[in-house]
Amino acid sequence: MAEVLISPQRARFESIDVLRGIVMVIMALDHSRDFFSNSHAYFDPIDVAQTSVAFFLTRWITDFCAPVFAFLAGLGVYLSAARGKPKAVVARMLVTRGLWLVLLELTLVRVAWYYNFDFTLLKAGVIWSLGWSMVALAGIIYLPTRVILILALSMIVGHNLLDSLRPEDFGSFAGLWTVLHGTGYVPLFGDVRLLVVYPLIPWIGIMAAGYGCGPASGWPQGIRRRRVFLIGLGMTIAFVLIRTLNGYGDLHPWTAQPNPVFTFLSFLACAKYPPSLCYVLMTMGPAFILLAALDRPSLPGMIQPFAIFGRVPFLFYVLHLPLLHAMAIAWATWRYGAAPWLFANPPSPPWPHDFHFDLALTYGAWVLCVLLLYPVCRWFARIKATRKDWWLSYL
Repeated sequence: MAEVLISPQRARFESIDVLRGIVMVIMALDHSRDFFSNSHAYFDPIDVAQTSVAFFLTRWITDFCAPVFAFLAGLGVYLSAARGKPKAVVARMLVTRGLWLVLLELTLVRVAWYYNFDFTLLKAGVIWSLGWSMVALAGIIYLPTRVILILALSMIVGHNLLDSLRPEDFGSFAGLWTVLHGTGYVPLFGDVRLLVVYPLIPWIGIMAAGYGCGPASGWPQGIRRRRVFLIGLGMTIAFVLIRTLNGYGDLHPWTAQPNPVFTFLSFLACAKYPPSLCYVLMTMGPAFILLAALDRPSLPGMIQPFAIFGRVPFLFYVLHLPLLHAMAIAWATWRYGAAPWLFANPPSPPWPHDFHFDLALTYGAWVLCVLLLYPVCRWFARIKATRKDWWLSYL
């Protein structure tokens, strides 16, 4: 989503485009699982007491997407501002783009998820969190870089201190607390409810961290690669140490299982909603290591398609959801005669029970979706690289 924020004419860090493209493609796998596997109606794929290794890993690998995306969005803002744009211009851009994303989350993206116009249910998902994080960042960018980093790290490291607080503790402000640091339904007006999936506090911190790390883009490449690698390695080691202690840093302690493989999976099953300290360290540590590996003068041609997706992430996002949804409807209608569960707000009508163990179908739909979207994304990336129309910055 950083592409939404910055001029397509800027000099690009190809490593950032590739990393963003990788997480976009992985994200599509998670959403393919949502539409082509009904495991979530029967068990949580991360719950080691019920899942299989294949389902766990299919869900777990997608945990890397949202934090990497939010961090790179903040970094993209810094790269835009570093080209001499006044902070007032950058702040106005952040507010307008952020509110635009929130509007799209509640309208277009919501319809893509549920294929109906029953707006009594609104969803506050990842686009919602990115949008409001941009609005918050519009004020944060006026702080000194050191202060921004301290604020970001305080939110990431310290927000688990708030885990004991519950929305009901805040009385009439219960809904506000759910939006900031909880999950669940928030009544708005009449029968309209907001389903909060991505609370804001941790995600604002992750995006602010990306902005605060922006000055590293000016380091000499060799020094930058080494330092980014060491930071990623340090974060990964910190995750292992903190998670091993099984105390602070995650709402869900890991537990020993009869099978050592599932004990290891329990160790990896960190809380994403809201993202715990362990979750952020587990995902961003390896992401930094990969970013260091990609930071080189030239990259192999075989990974260039990821750079294409990374240059037009918003287009990819708004197209892949309705495409996967339509594919699921077509397949389910052919197999079962109808697919009412794919047109309903949650809790949806029961899915056929034999739907939910078909990971082969999930992976097949994922690959087909990515292949279909690649030429569209390549075409649009060329447009954004050669034209300066103002409306392109919103796509």
